[in-house]
Amino acid sequence: MATKICQNFLYVMAKGNVDLDTDSLIWILMDTGFIFDRASDHTYADISASELATGNGYTVKTKAAAGISISRNDTLYKVTITWSNPQWTASGGSIGPSPGACLIDDSVADDPIVGYIDFGGEGTEPDGGTFTISNPTMELATNA
Repeated sequence: MATKICQNFLYVMAKGNVDLDTDSLIWILMDTGFIFDRASDHTYADISASELATGNGYTVKTKAAAGISISRNDTLYKVTITWSNPQWTASGGSIGPSPGACLIDDSVADDPIVGYIDFGGEGTEPDGGTFTISNPTMELATNA
């Protein structure tokens, strides 16, 4: 999995509009064919038409991110942010295919995109299975 931080997220964070410890963050699965553009996909409105449709155990814009952990590595000049594994149980049919998931901040005006996790291919979970994003992690790093 590859992770991309949204350019706009860095901006709203620098403006002091984001608090990852207390804000309501939402995981959304993207529909087949979605390609994330971190320079132009800034808010939920920019990507909402490409979110996976409600059905078979997935509901649009409802999966709260939980279990946040933020750590700092002074040697590698980075901050690592991790969350508990988000899961959806497929019921009545499969969930997907989905090429990845976006994380949005639902507490901030316009619901800015935090970042995108690219699954490296189209993921599908058959009926009765559990669609899981394992070890979702995003890193903020600077050059030494």
